[in-house]
Amino acid sequence: MNSQKVLTQLFAKLQDFLTKIAKICQSNGIIFALTMGVLSRSIILLTFFAIAFFSPVSSQWGWEVFSAWDSPLYQIIATSGYEVINQTEPGGNVAFFPLFPLLIRGLMNLGLPFEVAGVLINNLAFFGALILLYQWVEITNNSQAARWATAILAWCPLSIFGTVIYTEGLFLFLSIAALKAFDLEKYPQVILWGSLATATRITGIALIPAFLITAWQKRKPAIAYLSGLLSGCGLLFYSLYCWIKFNNPIAFITVQHTQWQRQTGFDSQGWLKMIMQILIGSQNWKKGTIVDPWHPFLVIILAIIGYLLWRYRDQLGEVKFDYSFCFLLFILWLIAGDPLLNTSIILGSGYLLWYLRYELSLVAVNYGFCALGLLLASGGTISLSRLAYGIVSVSLALGVMLSHHRRWGYVTLGFFTLLLISFSVRFAQHLWVA
Repeated sequence: MNSQKVLTQLFAKLQDFLTKIAKICQSNGIIFALTMGVLSRSIILLTFFAIAFFSPVSSQWGWEVFSAWDSPLYQIIATSGYEVINQTEPGGNVAFFPLFPLLIRGLMNLGLPFEVAGVLINNLAFFGALILLYQWVEITNNSQAARWATAILAWCPLSIFGTVIYTEGLFLFLSIAALKAFDLEKYPQVILWGSLATATRITGIALIPAFLITAWQKRKPAIAYLSGLLSGCGLLFYSLYCWIKFNNPIAFITVQHTQWQRQTGFDSQGWLKMIMQILIGSQNWKKGTIVDPWHPFLVIILAIIGYLLWRYRDQLGEVKFDYSFCFLLFILWLIAGDPLLNTSIILGSGYLLWYLRYELSLVAVNYGFCALGLLLASGGTISLSRLAYGIVSVSLALGVMLSHHRRWGYVTLGFFTLLLISFSVRFAQHLWVA
């Protein structure tokens, strides 16, 4: 009886402590952003740790667990520079913009190993991105929308690329800083952060038309147009480098087609493949005939159930309808897998930006559409979901939407946590993610 009383008191104290922490986080944006970052990164690190010790695929634990797929390419750039084939032809790693490997090289010159330098830069930038996003959305919307947008950015399963040796964290930080500066009319900062963003990855190019279109729509002064153009200095300098070294100012685009086998323009076949994989299944699409009838049958059943749920949503009530529809989407994900995620992220992002266009910052909406358009015209469907995550307007739009529908928000965060663990397992085992 005494032990039960003690446990009850301990539980009550713990609940009070957690309530106080929640209140502090809600009242302080920086603490909230850091808390979201620490908790979500802890999930990734614990998963990496578990895989290293319990999975037969990974036999060791160390900094190398953060390096896979594109990471070694950044290492080559940081240590040896860009690859040259036959003296003048650009190698495949020219597709990767220079700022991230340059920063890594700077820390390596101070004595840090590549893995440590890459992880340090990306993670510090990612935490900075969370803080900047909260502050920006609090200004343009409100603190509730800021909390949800920050939580989405932190807990999105693709945020694993803000922890491993990739450019997601750095690019998010620089692009958010540039967009926020433009909203606040701090044009010298727009030039600085925009130039660094366009020197980090090719999707930074979308900042330039976003700034120019917004300046025209809001009838901004000439300095706004000038800062929008000068925000592309990072791209300009990299183009000059490619021109001098490879006699090709757009070598970073050329290698996408010659080395990475991307098509030119919209990849209709890639999109058709993803949609058919959702509807009839990967095996049926690969074989060109129905070898697995269960997949299309289950998709049809789910479509019928979804229609009935929508048809009788008033009779079901809001709570039952929401949870039933969420469960239905979860089952569909179990059936369709990654093709469903990749397709819904791109199409859903475009819809959200349009639906919430009057609630979001105008420059964020324009940047979102320009960046999504750039992805659609990139000539491929590989890594589209990861690249879409690097467009901060997507997380911003989803966060604002969920701030109006908290029930959906909590379900979304729960699903994101599950996927974050799954993606962490796959990355730790050097399996393809996104």
